[in-house]
Amino acid sequence: MIIRCRAYPRAGLIGNPSDGYYGKTIAFTFSDFHAEVVLYQTPEVEILPSARDHSRFLSIHDLHRDVRRHGYYGGIRLLKAAVKRFYDYCHDSHIQMDGRNFTIRYSSNIPAQVGLAGSSAIITACMRALMSFYQVSIPKPVLANLVLSVETQELGIPAGLQDRVAQAYEGLVYMDFNRELLERQGYGCYEELDPGLLPPLYIAYRPELAEGTEVFHNNIRGRWEGKDPDVVAAMTEWAGYAAQVRELLLQGRGDRISPLLNANFDLRRRIYKISASNIQMVEAARSVGASSKFTGSGGAIVGAYADEAMYARLESVLTGMGIRVFKPKLIRSTGETPS
Repeated sequence: MIIRCRAYPRAGLIGNPSDGYYGKTIAFTFSDFHAEVVLYQTPEVEILPSARDHSRFLSIHDLHRDVRRHGYYGGIRLLKAAVKRFYDYCHDSHIQMDGRNFTIRYSSNIPAQVGLAGSSAIITACMRALMSFYQVSIPKPVLANLVLSVETQELGIPAGLQDRVAQAYEGLVYMDFNRELLERQGYGCYEELDPGLLPPLYIAYRPELAEGTEVFHNNIRGRWEGKDPDVVAAMTEWAGYAAQVRELLLQGRGDRISPLLNANFDLRRRIYKISASNIQMVEAARSVGASSKFTGSGGAIVGAYADEAMYARLESVLTGMGIRVFKPKLIRSTGETPS
């Protein structure tokens, strides 16, 4: 039997990056791209490389371009760390695993390192494949924690829970990472919302702006732990934006969220060091009247637009700058895409 499992990219709609600092966020997954893991029984455990794991290049220019786009590491380390953490979970939970072995491989067309959670999508798909193969059920909030631990504990990649929660639940999710709640039960309060409450959204990205999460979050953690008043206040303010957007959506006033999306980025611009190219992309989208903010750590933006005429202007301006723009196909909480 061949097992195929997918996970999808996520866009942080509001509140990020407070998810790593006991804040609140809203994020959604969309099916325009995906990561897929294929697993089947074999005599030994084997992890097969994909296109992102190659070490042969046509030229030094080709190598440079590959590193700029995909980073120094492919997905092999993600799968290896995920399998190890899955084994740890089963062992610690006293779950008996049978003696079968497997071969596993992955593929992904999620744009790399532009803030769409491509790495955690690979890990999430891997966990789902392992769960299916060994017939192990893991609750969604626990699965999100497990995926996060692959990156933070096994690989030392700075990360928050938002991406993993959104990908574990799928759809549109409001997340409250209240510190007391996290420390008491191990996960936050996660609420699935109806994607139909959202206004028309776009996502845009430019591959050459790729930059790893560990680069983007370079100095903020230390400043927060040192109780830097600007950083502490910013995290509280971002969490407040998420709570306000949740209320607007539930009231059927999704068309009112754009100012909060813009405020989310404007505050980020004051706290973080952001490249001129990323700022240019945000400002270009806003020049036609659309709202704009990062989906994650930079390289991709998300926002709302009023009507098709505005989207046409947005598309014209951004594509003229070499930026790819599209209307995301949001995933419902059932895992199905809307027609």
